[in-house]
Amino acid sequence: MHMKSVLITGASRGIGKACALAFAKANQNYHIYINCRTSVMALENVCQDIEDLGAPCTMVIGDISDPHDVAAMYRTIKSDHAALDILINNSGISHIGLLSDMSANEWDQIIQTNLSSVFYCSKACIPDMVSQKSGRIINISSMWGRVGASCEVAYSASKAGVNGLTKALAKELAPSNIQVNAIACGVIDTDMNSQLSDMERLELADEIPMGRFGTPDEVAELVLQLVQSPSYLTGQIIGLDGGFI
Repeated sequence: MHMKSVLITGASRGIGKACALAFAKANQNYHIYINCRTSVMALENVCQDIEDLGAPCTMVIGDISDPHDVAAMYRTIKSDHAALDILINNSGISHIGLLSDMSANEWDQIIQTNLSSVFYCSKACIPDMVSQKSGRIINISSMWGRVGASCEVAYSASKAGVNGLTKALAKELAPSNIQVNAIACGVIDTDMNSQLSDMERLELADEIPMGRFGTPDEVAELVLQLVQSPSYLTGQIIGLDGGFI
């Protein structure tokens, strides 16, 4: 069986970590490349967990908001495989506060990390995907990219950008049999929401029709399903939000 390669950005914790472990458990012959920028010790633990599950794992440390780092990461993957089969653009950061209080640097950091990184990582792997006429790109987005969130303007704008990029790139790559889809996550129980107090968590859960936060494992399960879905499914922004939107 052909060993498939998958790159997951921001894989040291949360959704990225859950995705990496899901691919390892899938028993589908994946070589799993996991990325982070600074949480190297946490990433080493994830790598060990993947190898304990019997899957090969390679860490590619780098800042995915820097195109030079992304190019270096992709060279590592290319040394093992002719092309990357699956790209999971997961890395993301949030910023909560009024737009008028936000600095230009904070804005740039959100856009670079959440949106430009999707461009850099996709650009690196697309030529080889096109030459082998197959590939899957899955972008982890947010429901706020669809409807916007007060006090999260930059985050909402970056995720709206990811959604637009997903739809446009899917049309561009469909003739080459490459599928591009995004998951618009609702409130997922990750470190990104750890700043909420217990009362805020309860109030927020109360607003969600499902009555609870989603789990990283649920996002990972949907990622795996998208990887294995019919090739005619492309250009979609799939909501995973417990009925919130």
